Amino acid sequence: PPGTERHWRAPKPADMASDYTHAQLVIGPAGSGKSTYCYALEQHAQSVGRRVYVVNLDPAAEDIRYEPAIDIRELIAVDDVAEELNYGPNGALVYCIDFLLENLDWLRDKLDEYHGEYLIIDCPGQIELYTHLPAMQHIIKTMMDWDVRMCAVYCLDAQFCADAAKMVSGVMACLSAMLQLQLPHVNLLTKSDLGQKTVEDLLDVDTALLAEQLTSTRGDVSCSAS
Repeated sequence: PPGTERHWRAPKPADMASDYTHAQLVIGPAGSGKSTYCYALEQHAQSVGRRVYVVNLDPAAEDIRYEPAIDIRELIAVDDVAEELNYGPNGALVYCIDFLLENLDWLRDKLDEYHGEYLIIDCPGQIELYTHLPAMQHIIKTMMDWDVRMCAVYCLDAQFCADAAKMVSGVMACLSAMLQLQLPHVNLLTKSDLGQKTVEDLLDVDTALLAEQLTSTRGDVSCSAS
């Protein structure tokens, strides 16, 4: 009726039942804020009455703020691999993801407990997992065969927009991951509040100035190399 205020009400968990499990695959370089994003999104969902679960697929994770519903460290952890096989941190992490690929029954059993739910999947910061190594691509394809509908959220530190060379490097890494994973893809600029530029400045790219800076940088490198 006129004059009656209407307020939005979050749907009850029972109203959100689905035949599919939906998930965000949170990827990006190490230190780009992936785990912080997962924690913040979980807290936001809880504040509006939505039910989400965070999945940790980073075998090297330490001191994460959220409580993972599924944790790859129950299957394998980087520290154990490094100690037993005498691998470095990067080699141990890639080994862990390959091990997960060989033991997908473990992951499926875990995911079956959350069928029809909304998952936020916190992934490792090893960038080559998303740009050219095949393991993560195979894991994603298998999960989609299990009726998990996913999009990729690529976290990129705002410092990559500080100069032209870093920006092009960051954008190319995003594009490479997009092509490799073949998922609906969102690029997320993180830590934008820590730099000197505003979000508007970061997003309003002057292509002519960018090209000029790149040309200048290339010239400086050529001079130093000669």
